[in-house]
Amino acid sequence: MSTARQRDAVRSAPARLTRTAQSTGTTGRTLTTATATATSVAPSGRGRAFVRLAVRGTRVWRAAGAAIGAAAEWAGDTIRPAGVLVAVAATAGMVLGIVFGWVEFMVAGAASLLLLLAAVPFLFGARAYDVDLSLTHERVVAGASVHGSIAVRNDGHRIALPGRIDVPVGAGLVEFGVPLLRPGHAVDQPLDIPGLRRGIVRVGPATTVRSDPIGLLRREHSFHDVHDVYVHPRTTSLPSSSAGLIRDLEGSPTRRLVDADMSFHAIREYAPGDSRRQIHWRSTAKTGRLMVRQYEESRRSRMAVVLAVAEAEYADADEFELAVSCAASLGLRAVHDARDVQIVTGSEIPRVVRGRLRAITRIPAAAPRPMLDGFSGVVLLDGTMPVAEVCRLTAESTERLSIAFVVVGSAVSLSRLQQAALAFPADTAVVGVICDERSHPRMQPLSGMTVLTVGTLDDLSGLLLRGAAS
Repeated sequence: MSTARQRDAVRSAPARLTRTAQSTGTTGRTLTTATATATSVAPSGRGRAFVRLAVRGTRVWRAAGAAIGAAAEWAGDTIRPAGVLVAVAATAGMVLGIVFGWVEFMVAGAASLLLLLAAVPFLFGARAYDVDLSLTHERVVAGASVHGSIAVRNDGHRIALPGRIDVPVGAGLVEFGVPLLRPGHAVDQPLDIPGLRRGIVRVGPATTVRSDPIGLLRREHSFHDVHDVYVHPRTTSLPSSSAGLIRDLEGSPTRRLVDADMSFHAIREYAPGDSRRQIHWRSTAKTGRLMVRQYEESRRSRMAVVLAVAEAEYADADEFELAVSCAASLGLRAVHDARDVQIVTGSEIPRVVRGRLRAITRIPAAAPRPMLDGFSGVVLLDGTMPVAEVCRLTAESTERLSIAFVVVGSAVSLSRLQQAALAFPADTAVVGVICDERSHPRMQPLSGMTVLTVGTLDDLSGLLLRGAAS
């Protein structure tokens, strides 16, 4: 085939890949070239119309789905169970009455439909209010009351029909009736929350409620004003000298002997490695041998308060509240005395890693307010470590403890309390506090530790005062 014919073949089939070979007889080399051309086929008029129709159909389907979802959400928030029953009765009555010609069903359906239509005007004006919720105090002691006020103002340009405002208080609900308000008028109502238990109580958000008299439809609008009320545990005043039963200002001498400190102990003979600054030259001159000073190690008293939080370690919830009050009183006294204090409780451990994971929670003890706020959030836990494990982890993570208070419930036996005390170093004084509302207050020594049994919060102060005096 000649070269001209090859070019014609390539031009006649532009969409194919064609290879041509040219041979030279003199050199024997072969040169291979490849040529490829692509042609695009434009869609026809019917294809473009079909693509546009598919795109529009997809957009319409998405918009319809979003509208149906919004309508379902609105219906779920607005229509009450009684309203659903009336709507079903209206639909069934009208359909059956029209199809079968039953007048009674048509009348029942029409009456149900009229009830639904009459309930709609009561939903208007749910967002016309401006609600301001304020509290006088956001930190109170357990058993005290919280006072506040709710100011409701009509910011709309129309008269606001009478309505209701719901204010969640923890697990409860406080309801306020709002009278008819003209545009720009306001009403102020007091809020009193009596007898709060220890914990963190969330007050708010205030919610305006619009509903018809029968309760078929309901419309709500929540505001963003939320307050967290910290209900602190009850505490008692403890004597200052009882903060660890150690009377020291900057340091307390221990039984450990060191070469350099503040508390002088004795003079001994020089040993290789001793510092020359500690040589006592008078004794050296008298004895003719090098003598050095020896001191008792002094350290700032460090205090730890370990609070048991396992449900199995308390008889009931009141006993746990007594234990929290005792631990808070000890921590508060230590903070007031400017002591180093660690307040430790157990942590919730997931069931899948229970037995393989150890965890504790530290309550901030830098100042009284954050410490009491931390005690407000302490709760009984089901899946946590026993108090002996909490004490062991506390001793491992805290260096040089002077004294440790272990606060437990009546379900903890003396043997278990003694086991918990063994987790601390030998030079750490351990005081166990057993909270038992059915027992008389007493103090008893138990193999290197002191055990206090308290029935009320006031018993703790007397027992600590007696122990400090002895």
